[in-house]
Amino acid sequence: MNKQKIAELRAGLETGFINGGYNSSLAYQPQFLSNNHKEGKKVLSSIEDELMSCDKFQISVAFITMGGITPLLQTLKELEKNGIPGEILTTNYLNFSEPKALEKLHGLSNITLKMYDVEKAAEGFHTKGYIFKKEEIYRIIIGSSNMTSAALTSNREWNTKVVSTEQGEVAKQIVEEYNELWNSRYAISFDNFYEEYKERYQIIKRQREIAKSEETPSIEKYRLKPNAMQVGFITNLRKILEKGEDRALLISATGTGKTYASAFAMRELGFKRVLFLVHRGQLARQTKKSYEKIFDKSVSMGLVGAGYSDYDRDYVFATVQTLNRDEHLRKYAPDDFDCIILDEAHHSSANTYQKVMNYFTPKLWLGMTATPDKRDDDIDGKNIYQIFNYQIAYEIRLQQAMEENMLCPFHYFGITDVSLLGDKEIKSKKLTESSFNQLVGDERVKHIIEQANYFGHSGDRVKGLIFCSRIDESVELSNKFNQTINPETGRFFRTIALNGDATEEERQRAFERLAMDEDENMQPLDYIFSVEILNEGVDIMEVNQVIMLRPTESPIVFIQQLGRGLRKANGKEYVVILDFIGNYNNNFMIPVALSGDRSYNADTIRKYVISGNNTIPGASTVHFDEIAKDRIFASIDKIKGMKSIIRESYVSLKNRLGRVPYLLDFYENGEVDPLVIIKEYKTYQAFLEAVEKELYIGRLNEQEKTTLEYLSKTILSGARPFELEILRQLMKKPSISINEIREIFIRRYDYKVNMQSIDNAADVLQGKFVSKDDEYKRFCRIDILEEDNNNIFHRMNNFTTRLQNEEFKKQIDDIIEVGLKRYHDKYQSSLKNDSPFVLYEKYSRRDVSLLMNCGRDLSSTMYGMKRIDDDVFIFVTYHKEESTDEQKNYVDGKPDYADAFEDNMIFRWDSQIGRGVDSSYVSDVVNTKRKHLLVKKSDAESNFYYMGEFDIVDVCAARKRDNNGKERDITKFEMKMHHPVREDLLRYLQSNLQQGLQNNTQEFKAI
Repeated sequence: MNKQKIAELRAGLETGFINGGYNSSLAYQPQFLSNNHKEGKKVLSSIEDELMSCDKFQISVAFITMGGITPLLQTLKELEKNGIPGEILTTNYLNFSEPKALEKLHGLSNITLKMYDVEKAAEGFHTKGYIFKKEEIYRIIIGSSNMTSAALTSNREWNTKVVSTEQGEVAKQIVEEYNELWNSRYAISFDNFYEEYKERYQIIKRQREIAKSEETPSIEKYRLKPNAMQVGFITNLRKILEKGEDRALLISATGTGKTYASAFAMRELGFKRVLFLVHRGQLARQTKKSYEKIFDKSVSMGLVGAGYSDYDRDYVFATVQTLNRDEHLRKYAPDDFDCIILDEAHHSSANTYQKVMNYFTPKLWLGMTATPDKRDDDIDGKNIYQIFNYQIAYEIRLQQAMEENMLCPFHYFGITDVSLLGDKEIKSKKLTESSFNQLVGDERVKHIIEQANYFGHSGDRVKGLIFCSRIDESVELSNKFNQTINPETGRFFRTIALNGDATEEERQRAFERLAMDEDENMQPLDYIFSVEILNEGVDIMEVNQVIMLRPTESPIVFIQQLGRGLRKANGKEYVVILDFIGNYNNNFMIPVALSGDRSYNADTIRKYVISGNNTIPGASTVHFDEIAKDRIFASIDKIKGMKSIIRESYVSLKNRLGRVPYLLDFYENGEVDPLVIIKEYKTYQAFLEAVEKELYIGRLNEQEKTTLEYLSKTILSGARPFELEILRQLMKKPSISINEIREIFIRRYDYKVNMQSIDNAADVLQGKFVSKDDEYKRFCRIDILEEDNNNIFHRMNNFTTRLQNEEFKKQIDDIIEVGLKRYHDKYQSSLKNDSPFVLYEKYSRRDVSLLMNCGRDLSSTMYGMKRIDDDVFIFVTYHKEESTDEQKNYVDGKPDYADAFEDNMIFRWDSQIGRGVDSSYVSDVVNTKRKHLLVKKSDAESNFYYMGEFDIVDVCAARKRDNNGKERDITKFEMKMHHPVREDLLRYLQSNLQQGLQNNTQEFKAI
């Protein structure tokens, strides 16, 4: 083993066991591993990381379930493709391991599976160990985590990762113990244990089911109690009624128990007569059953519509299509009901609902919906929030519902689609024969079935929904599935295409067939194909697989379709979501929907694609294959229609608030990032003029607009608080001393601000932070402050006069509040007094100029390297732009330097062409006190990740050809970071560049 690896190991042990502040590579540090999604930690992710980088793996766990291995299936498939061998040893202890999971593992050609027979061995077996070997290094995870869903993702589990050479005593003992168990006569091969074990497992499973069914019939009602959401909802509803309001809205993600919440509320609030309105007969029946579990027989219940006419019951469950007709509506007096509940209340602006709402006068109108924000909300009378008087009784979105364990966990897999059709083609009214064949051809059908079979489902048989982009596609795919053998059952698939022309009876029959188990009288369905009628109002709790074969048009529709599988059901541990990702413009909406982050900040979206699996709550997981991931990144890099997205977000926010929203409203409500709005419009005033027209045109003069443009561009990001706080103080009073400012920063920010930063902040607020003279001529006239000889800043008279314009003052305050909140949320808690930069946050070259007190925007002079006093900044674009000119090696001005991380500590960097080891350029890098590295993946990103400070380990002279073919001097640097680079960020930067990294390392070592 080479000396460098030994040194890395020793350094890792120093950090892990002696001094946590000691600088060493994360790859060689022992670690404590546990589950905490809020800190981006899951044991599952650590195991995946080790699997993807090992040459061989050995696993010994007592229990293995489908819920435990399903999140690993994409990784395991990749290992099979790469020929990475693995051994997995489990046990028949308690007959807990699921045969289906064992069979799935055995089906991978690179994995050998054995079962340790604890009964014959007459000893317990409760190991939980994961051994990964790469070359001469072992990385071993040992602790409490079995291969079960909860153990790998959500339980409180304690595990330790140790790193060792082959000769290390601990590693030798662990591997020897593993090999002893693996080679024991009690360790039985798959072929010799599986059939008998499966039979015994099924017998015990049936016994458990029988025992469950013998519980007293009232046990469910006894246990049925409101969850945290439902209690909060009832509490808020009381307050709304106490205020004298007669309308309220419950916004609750699909599957979180809206119906039960309303039933508990009716019971607790003591309403005697209730009307529950739905838009499908089957939903009326389902709702009635749910209410009966809460009320038992204390109130009478009945149905109106779909052949029923129980008008006189205490609680009536009716379809709006029936009740809005006069012959049914007039059966009641307007005040007959204490409360009227509107399910799927986002439809309440429709004429049928409005007729009912205009007739009745209950004490309370209660609307319930998972999707209140519709695209026609800006039309008068269509705003759902307005219809319910802006009274939101409770709101729980997908992420919160998952955190509170209200939904069935899901395992999402973003899979490359073989169809190459773009958005426009798919949406066209008539496809060419060639294009249609891409959607329904044998190759795509085979690909869909293979992936669906491989990733599987929870439970004994698949009960799936498949969302298509077109009706003709859904019909043809259903036909083709029905002519294909299901590899799981050995019989033909049983599917149906269900679209808008299906009758209520046909829909109900299809849903029953999908949910049912095998029956002599009616054959179950494996899948229902549809375009959009299944998006809402369909409660098939048993759905255990959802397949998406269409572009993501909006996060709302995505969540609606995902939500079809999120209801909990007996025998359903999780739901598998397979999203076939093609070359679609809107692929960036997938991570937006999954994360629930509606800011549309490209960096935030990228971050979720990189590390969403670590941060998604509970046992749910998110995985993208490499090609699908690249397609999403490409979509993020060129997000189209951003102005349309901003307008939609604005309409939604305006409807919710009942007034014109400002940038702070966007920020606090998690809507589009204010920086995204400013990037598109330069000022919020320009946006308001575009959407509100005459209402805002003419409100501000040119100087006021120029001031807003400068401040939006310069201080809105909140990269530092100096300018923001000085401006905030000058909005309150006409002058402030520098000493007062320093006291405010100590008190509010725990920050000792120096005179240079204060002076620089004053220069910035005087319009001096520009890169060109013509910019200065524009912005020097913003006339905000001036400084006297006594170190006091004064608000200029011109600015005082402009602040009398309420709209101008409001927008200045808006910028200040957003900037300070961004600073607090993104930077303040992680800042150190000796550095203005936060690790792994993103900064522009302009930000660097600001934070380094340059006095001017130097971004136009910051290319690969910039020295600023005692600091040097290296700017690297990791994935270089390729030249389209065959005569040139690379794009002019962007040579293909061999810049790359060798691991999470070592970075190799090339100087500019023509800069030899004796050049002043190299001297600037070598001799500065502090050295900073900033990296972005490609030119599509405007900002750089701050990777931290580094030291130079080695400097070598080398040569490189320029675009004219002439060999010129360059200098190669080996750098060592002060902090190990975060693993998920490193994976993102290196994706699709591994070969180049290897070549670069070899080239450096050859010099």
